[in-house]
Amino acid sequence: MATTSDIRKGLCIIFNNDTYKIIEFLHVKPGKGPAFVRTKLKSLTTGKVLDNTFSAGHKIDEVRVETRNYQYLYEDDNGFHFMNNEDFAQVYLNKDLIENSQFMKAGDEVKIIFRASDEVALAAELPNTVVLEITYTEPGLKGDTATNATKPATTETGAEIRVPLFINEGDKVKINTEDGSYVERVKE
Repeated sequence: MATTSDIRKGLCIIFNNDTYKIIEFLHVKPGKGPAFVRTKLKSLTTGKVLDNTFSAGHKIDEVRVETRNYQYLYEDDNGFHFMNNEDFAQVYLNKDLIENSQFMKAGDEVKIIFRASDEVALAAELPNTVVLEITYTEPGLKGDTATNATKPATTETGAEIRVPLFINEGDKVKINTEDGSYVERVKE
């Protein structure tokens, strides 16, 4: 058993008979009244996000999880298939269990979170940034670097992002997988 003082980003807990991952938290100590912890929880089984407030000292059931590296293989109608590079075992994950899956391409490394007690795959985490090639965007113009203007672009995985005006088709760009924002152009 853990308490609210052990809450941190990424902690997995049992709440309302489901496994949740804490994605945001804030310890609040008002001037009047007891302290509490405001959290944003994401269900690892359904993908739903909910807000919850725990009073200070509240006991929470922590779930022991293990994280392993897997390689993304392909997507079918139901979800995504991954392979462990050490023993070549394959794991299937439902589409709801992966945030920002539109940035994954075949061969990418992801971290899959397993519940340690029964080896059930709970979720997959993409790296913080990925490098993708732009397959479609309007042509760029020389000198369009002074303003922060952006234009729509499509990546090789089909994801729609906003890029600066000087980016052209065929350019490789680094993308933040948290919010889908453009980071920088990658020179080869």
